[in-house]
Amino acid sequence: MPESAEPSADASHADIGVVCALARETGALLDRCEKVRKYTGGQFVFRGGRYDDIRLAIVESGLGFARARRATQALIDAHTPPWVLSCGFSGALRPEMKVGDIVVADSIVDTHGQSLTLEMSMPTEGRSGLHCGRLVTSDEMVRTVREKQELAERYDAIAVDMESLAVAQVCRDTGTRFLAIRVISDDLSADLPPEVLTVFGGTGSVRFGAVVGSIWKRFGSIKDLWRLREQANEAAKRLATFLDGVLVQLHKAGGKPEAEPKAD
Repeated sequence: MPESAEPSADASHADIGVVCALARETGALLDRCEKVRKYTGGQFVFRGGRYDDIRLAIVESGLGFARARRATQALIDAHTPPWVLSCGFSGALRPEMKVGDIVVADSIVDTHGQSLTLEMSMPTEGRSGLHCGRLVTSDEMVRTVREKQELAERYDAIAVDMESLAVAQVCRDTGTRFLAIRVISDDLSADLPPEVLTVFGGTGSVRFGAVVGSIWKRFGSIKDLWRLREQANEAAKRLATFLDGVLVQLHKAGGKPEAEPKAD
């Protein structure tokens, strides 16, 4: 081979990596990609494709902190993305926030006293449905309006999820640039139905036996669960639309970090 020839590109490398808990959260984003492929690596499902010229890799972690940490490390090990995004659903902690609103984190805390600050700012003035502020990562799904109000007051947070701090910590430890971008899938207008806690398994997959059992115990649950499904679909579409511009900007930024997580 001539000395001037360059080595072939690493086919496994991704320009941007995304960690989500559920396939539904990034399904609308993948619908916009070409050459989408799926494979299983260890205990996680990976999907990826071409978003214009951007090579995108997405890992589905399942619900919770520990799984999100392992999935993020697996994503970085397998695809070496310079950027990793924590994306997916979140619960609103402020009354003005509605289903489909976008949340960009400038800091993340959890209920055990861990925290990270993201040195970034995003102007939200005049941009309806976009919020920049603190996320709180919870060990469990937060179902009631009262629980959300307590989290908002205790942590001065605007939204709650179950994975973002875990993803941010791995990115900090590996020197990977990071953003947390979430979409509101449930607001403060009503409690989530109690069945939601049993319908989803630890991996985030729907447990159909639990669905049937919920309907048997409370027939009205089918209406509540269908409403949540519709809200989730709409939220996923709104997230994909917002990410459309973000992915292009991050790809253009290349090696120039806009935000690096730092421990408080």
